[in-house]
Amino acid sequence: MVSEAEAPLSDYGLRWGIETLFGALKSRGFCLEATHVVAEERLSRLLALLAIAFCWAFAAGVWLSRQTPLKLKKHGRAAVSLFRRGLDWLRRLLLPLCGQFRQGDFQDALQFLSCT
Repeated sequence: MVSEAEAPLSDYGLRWGIETLFGALKSRGFCLEATHVVAEERLSRLLALLAIAFCWAFAAGVWLSRQTPLKLKKHGRAAVSLFRRGLDWLRRLLLPLCGQFRQGDFQDALQFLSCT
């Protein structure tokens, strides 16, 4: 059981996880706000897709950190988050594939996603 003195810290710990996710979805990763999507159903689908992408990037970051541990700064915190490390790795891995599509294929895929 959590004491009354520990309850606010416990609550803040839960909130911090959500803040970290929103930071990754917005300015620290996926730039969700730049999409300007406002239609409720499209926004719901976009958030579901971004949640999957976030989990994939985080899992990749965990896997990479097991291969080579993250470097710590003088204050003891990692230079980059597990999410950022995984996202950067996935970008390096997947972006070259964009050049292998026929011209217009990638645009067609994006158009398809915007209609779903």
